[in-house]
Amino acid sequence: MRTVSFWSVALAAASGVWCQASEPASRVNVVRVPISGSVIKAQAGADGMIHLLIDAEDGPVYVKSREGGATFSEPMAIVDAASQKPGLKFSGWDMAVGRDGRVHVAMGNNAWKLKLPEEEWSLYYASLAPGAKAFSPVRNLNRKPSEGFSLAANERGDVAACFLSGKLFAMISHDDGKTFSASIEPNPAWDPCDCCTTAAAYGRDGRLVMLYREETNNDRDMYLVLWDQPGKDKPMRKRVSGTPWKIEGCPMTYFSINRTETGYVAAWPTKGQIYFARLDKDGAVLPPGEIRVPGTAGMRTGVVAVGAQDGATLLAWKNQTKDELRWQLYDAKGKPEGEPGSAKSSGSGAGAVASGDGRFAVFP
Repeated sequence: MRTVSFWSVALAAASGVWCQASEPASRVNVVRVPISGSVIKAQAGADGMIHLLIDAEDGPVYVKSREGGATFSEPMAIVDAASQKPGLKFSGWDMAVGRDGRVHVAMGNNAWKLKLPEEEWSLYYASLAPGAKAFSPVRNLNRKPSEGFSLAANERGDVAACFLSGKLFAMISHDDGKTFSASIEPNPAWDPCDCCTTAAAYGRDGRLVMLYREETNNDRDMYLVLWDQPGKDKPMRKRVSGTPWKIEGCPMTYFSINRTETGYVAAWPTKGQIYFARLDKDGAVLPPGEIRVPGTAGMRTGVVAVGAQDGATLLAWKNQTKDELRWQLYDAKGKPEGEPGSAKSSGSGAGAVASGDGRFAVFP
């Protein structure tokens, strides 16, 4: 597979010279991060900066790149020294980039395994202010046994920390993560798969969206929650998965949702097979509907979908049985472009971003 480096693209943009790719796969660039670990999340900021959350041997670290992956910053530890206790290991769950490029990170730890108090089996949070040299001290946000952590942040300074603790919850900040509300349950009647995860994003209209898997009657369908003012307004909920999956017991799956020019793109596994759908701003599934991807997912393996401005979508997923990150590009009509790509990759995470010029980067 021929690739085009983001750095050469940046040079072309600066000079006003553009080259049309001769094959669809050349829109996808494989970027190796120069540290050992598992890429948990990749996100491109409004300024084109690429931000990466990586689980390294000594804990979660953060790196960034201004040149699309040509060079990276020095790795920055996310967990402060005061929070690092003997035997306690933190792991990265999600990252979101908000106003002015502030980086927000959600983490969990092994406090349950160490039999520490249950209030420590919880969602932990840290942020990196613009221009700061270190992350803020780690904070225990919800102080109760929970998992399935996800974050969303927008240009208005809103931050949402979502999690599962028997039910679906969110904690909301309107001041860039300085303070958060108490836990808010969107609807007590909803019954999420408690060992799966959540995924969250803010729409261009300011609404919070959350993706989760329901378990009522053991029908494990995927739903999108659209929430205008969490804690004040009644949220809407729409089913986005089309293939039914009735199974006793939580399948322990991960999934993702990301904002696009016209709405969102979401990806999830059903019966071990990966699917994705493009959604409008109100959560309705756009034609051609749910699309089956030529890849499978195991328990708690990463999958991500990102969209370009021209409507193209890149799906990336982790194949842990072969220690590979795999991906497939789709055009604006949901048709595959080229053959699936792959690269050797450790861990269970999957990272990918779209650039402003319509190209993509994957981070194995």
